[in-house]
Amino acid sequence: MKQMIAILAVSAGLASAALAADPIEGTWQTEPDDGAYAHVAMAPCGGGLCGTIARTFNDSGEYKSPNLGKRLVIDMKPKGGGAYEGKVWRPSNDKIYIGKMDLNGNSLRLRGCVAGGLICSKQTWTRAK
Repeated sequence: MKQMIAILAVSAGLASAALAADPIEGTWQTEPDDGAYAHVAMAPCGGGLCGTIARTFNDSGEYKSPNLGKRLVIDMKPKGGGAYEGKVWRPSNDKIYIGKMDLNGNSLRLRGCVAGGLICSKQTWTRAK
């Protein structure tokens, strides 16, 4: 009986660990670009994590960007130590790049790279409140 209880306890622990949310899940605020910024909802998608543009803002407040609902972060997979790799979409030129992210508390550093990751454009996002 004790062995059965131990097995159940271990199984429950493994199940809850599998259901635990990834630390980048939630809403993140981008850096301003040309006077506008977005709230990006990070959530599981397929075998990784994706970020979808949920809200957009400019100097006048919230507005309806044509990019609402589009994926900015694509299939990011954890690599350990708060690092992630996948792809990122850049709306200004409609191109997809090699994507890398590093999580540090409520700060998420994103990079979109070309040339095998040698040349990157960077942004640091903050967790939206």
